[in-house]
Amino acid sequence: MVWVILAFAFGGIIKGAIGAGVPIIAIPVLAMTHDVQFAIAVLLGPNLVANLWQAWTHRADRLPRKFLLPFSVAGAFGVVVGTYGLTRVPHDILSLIVASAVLAYVTLRLLKPNLSLSYLTGCRLAVPVGLVSGVMHGSTGISAPISITFLNSLRLGRDTFVGTIAVFFASSTLIQVPSLAVAGILTREIAFMSLIALATVLLSMPVGARLAAHLSRRFFDYSTLGLLIVLAGKIFMDVLL
Repeated sequence: MVWVILAFAFGGIIKGAIGAGVPIIAIPVLAMTHDVQFAIAVLLGPNLVANLWQAWTHRADRLPRKFLLPFSVAGAFGVVVGTYGLTRVPHDILSLIVASAVLAYVTLRLLKPNLSLSYLTGCRLAVPVGLVSGVMHGSTGISAPISITFLNSLRLGRDTFVGTIAVFFASSTLIQVPSLAVAGILTREIAFMSLIALATVLLSMPVGARLAAHLSRRFFDYSTLGLLIVLAGKIFMDVLL
């Protein structure tokens, strides 16, 4: 329970500051202390409510439906496929996939900080990118290496980015809830822990929003990337050594 609270508190601060960050922080931590299935299920409450909240508060800023609808629907379909894999892939393999996804995210952020795509190209790629992101979201809980990198490459303003990614994550999570319940992963005990995680994230997000007014985006980026390298390394060591 302590690990759950700490992981989601820090994730909530990052999300409040930059609009995303709960899964990329919480999943690796909980994968070390429990397993990937547990981590994804506990994340349901914070993911759903926090993203619905941000989708509503930034509803005037998000990208047009021409982009958002195919991106989100493809992601939701990918979640169903990913959840099927979640129930059949061994725990150690899932942990390694999570660690690899985290390192892929860090590598892309460091090596391609100025990656840029036009809006027209983004619309053409919305369905395939959304689908692959959804599969990653369903199977590992982490789609950031694809979804966040893709939206960052469109050079969106902070409010537009937050509103758009929030709709994508919320729609994916809405499909994920019944998928995990049918698969037997979402139990009453985990649902209770998810509520605690939700409260932690909601209390932490305003802290991140206030810090964002005084600290640079670069500070949050590099602090988060450094922590992610440590977490991914720890998962690799636990599984391989």
